[in-house]
This record gives sequence, structure tokens and C-alpha cells, in this order.
Amino acid sequence: MDVSFISVLALGFVLGIKHAIEPDHIIAVSTIASRSKKLSQSSLAGVFWGIGHTATLFIVGICLLIIKGEIPEKWAMSLEFLVGIMLVYLGITTLTAFKRVRIHHHYHEPGHKHPYENYSYIKSVCIGLVHGLAGSGAMVLLTMSTVKSVFESAIYILIFGIGTIFGMLFFTTILGIPFIISAKRVEANKTLTQITGAISTVFGIYYMYNLGIGEGLFKMWLQ
Repeated sequence: MDVSFISVLALGFVLGIKHAIEPDHIIAVSTIASRSKKLSQSSLAGVFWGIGHTATLFIVGICLLIIKGEIPEKWAMSLEFLVGIMLVYLGITTLTAFKRVRIHHHYHEPGHKHPYENYSYIKSVCIGLVHGLAGSGAMVLLTMSTVKSVFESAIYILIFGIGTIFGMLFFTTILGIPFIISAKRVEANKTLTQITGAISTVFGIYYMYNLGIGEGLFKMWLQ
């Protein structure tokens, strides 16, 4: 492994960290961080997001590189549109979270582990999978312009993925702090959670509008 390729991998790691903090990524994962009861749970949500994100980037990216194909623009934008739908769904479910908690309110025995903790990790992986699928086309173009062989591409995508995991781990930890601090103050926690849900919903609608109208995806669908 020569020095130039190591430099490329280092750049890939840094780009992975930068990629993790894109607005749609942070907003999506913040909906899970908003319901975390422990800081470690919020942090792990970021790790599991990164695992899901890297998995689809790697699988789809390598497949496209092997067959030397690209995702058609219409389908690439449609996958991006799916992210907008997901953001709206996450926003609405976050906005209604407290209502569901009141309906489902119950007491736990000491040591009882709430099922939401495991559910949140699965949800984080699923969010990461969708984000990775939507970004796989751009990842292939970036990889093709950076490295020469499929083997080097595989290593590059993995290092990029590790960068996204580190980036999201850091930011979900930071995001989780206000929610953990306010956990015992029901009204403050509820307000923060609902603001998070509202941001995700509004941003998701804007995201879909921009793709559908601004970038012409709806016209592509109708042609």
C-alpha cells in the first residue's frame, strides 16, 4: 500500500466525517436521540446509523463498480426523494411520541429494560440503510475519480464508512445531551422533542419539494 493511497484513505475518512453531518442525516438521527434515556443510547444510535449507511454504500457501490454501471438520474433522485418521505415519517412519529407514551404508560419492575432501546438501534440501522442507498450513486462517482481498482474501491468505501460512524457517533452524543439533561423535566423534554419532530417534518417536506419541483423529478416521472 503506497503513500499516495494511504493519503487517499485519510482523505476518505475525513470526507466520511463531513458526510455524516449533512443536514438530512443529523435531522433524521436527532429524532431517535430525542427519545434517548441515556447518553450511551444516543451515542449508539449514531454508531448503528453508520453501520447501516456503510452497509448499503459498500454493497451497492461495489456492485456498480464491478459491472461498471451507474444509477440512472431518475432513480438516483427517487431514492433521494425516499429520504424526504422518511424524514416526514420520523418527524410525525416524534411529534406524537408523548401521546403514545401516555396511552401506553406503565410501571416497570426494577431492572426492566424498555423495548424502545433495542428498537431505536434497529431504527437507526434502517435510517442508515436508506441514507446509504440514496447516496450510493454519488459514492460510486467519488470512488471512481479517486482510486483505480475494485479492491482499492472496497477499502476506500469502508474507510469512508468508518469516518461516517465516527462523525455520527460524535454528533449524536452532542445531540443527546440536552434531551438527557431535560429527561426529568417532562415539559422541557416534550418541547425539545416536539421541536425536533417539527424540524424533521418541515425539512422533509422541503426536501421533497426541492427534488420534485425544483430539480424536476416529478416531470421525469410523468415523461
